[in-house]
Amino acid sequence: MIVYLDNNATTRLAPEALEAMLPFLQESYGNAGSGHVLGHLSEGAVVQARDQVAALLGCSPAEILFNSGGTEGINHAFRGVFEAFPKKRHFVVSAVEHPAVMAVCEWLKLNGAEVTVVGVDDEGRLDLAALEASIRPDTALVSLMAANNESGVLFPLEKLAQIVKGKGALLHVDATQAIGKAALDLARLPIDLLNGSGHKFHGPKGTGVLFIRRGLRLKPFMLGGHQERGRRGGTENVPGIVGLGKACEMALTHLPHVVAMSELRDQLESAIQSTIPDVHIHGAGASRLPNTSFMGFQGLEGEALLLKLSERGVCVSTGSACTTGQKEPSHVLRAMNVPKGYAMGTIRISLSRYTTAEEIQKVSGMLPGIVEDLRRSDLFARV
Repeated sequence: MIVYLDNNATTRLAPEALEAMLPFLQESYGNAGSGHVLGHLSEGAVVQARDQVAALLGCSPAEILFNSGGTEGINHAFRGVFEAFPKKRHFVVSAVEHPAVMAVCEWLKLNGAEVTVVGVDDEGRLDLAALEASIRPDTALVSLMAANNESGVLFPLEKLAQIVKGKGALLHVDATQAIGKAALDLARLPIDLLNGSGHKFHGPKGTGVLFIRRGLRLKPFMLGGHQERGRRGGTENVPGIVGLGKACEMALTHLPHVVAMSELRDQLESAIQSTIPDVHIHGAGASRLPNTSFMGFQGLEGEALLLKLSERGVCVSTGSACTTGQKEPSHVLRAMNVPKGYAMGTIRISLSRYTTAEEIQKVSGMLPGIVEDLRRSDLFARV
């Protein structure tokens, strides 16, 4: 039996989302831009999905743009602002943003922009004073994640928005990890841009959303057609959009119950800390996502621990799925000043609403023996 605990990398497609998609993969296969009956069915399904996304995020359906996922949304937000405000060439991000943000920042610098990186403390909490000091009159955009994909640490969006908007800059939030796990109300939060990815909360891969606040005009990221009110050309992925909409509807229903995930996560951490010495839970002193545990084991390699768990049917990761395989600690661990002995032995365990207590008990029961064996073998190798 596979125990899947890598839900920050991707989640299983909810059966209800698949069921909603199937008609649009089969009999209702019309192009949403066509004027006949099958086209109208697809167009209506896209409208319904847009309403479902807007209900989850607390915004107007007209402010939702469908796309291929988080990376596209990030690129659209940054490049759109870069092109829309040519007199402002300063951008601000945190030191623990997703690799997609960091890659776009490199592109910005190559194209004449300046990027300021704001640090975090040892628990992964953003330095708010440094953030405020970093924003200048020529700052075009401040981009900060709602929740870190590795540590699960939550950024205080209300405080961030107050600081950024008080300084007159635009605010983009990468909510890829937060959607479906933390409440977001864009009617109340003065955020200008926000992106998400369907496969992180039981929707289909290859689907995503970019929220663009009414009144903010960005150039299309993809040229080609009239789709998405002229903001993203290309034939709509109707089945994917339908599945994304259903996943949003279900996420809204399940939001009151995310505490159950945090209880399972806390049970796992408590069991591990009581049975295994020299373990550090990164970010445990900060507000975190209810499903994420980022733990470092002194004296072993995280990759070796991942492989041993995988051999027993348990799926975890050593951090972001976009950086796994690197031989050095991730930029998130380095930004949090995690000692290298713990950083190199770090794994990320991330739950979903489908995770069971039996699975958590199984993993907490097998980890002590695996860790002991790895530490013993490593010690033997160094003798």
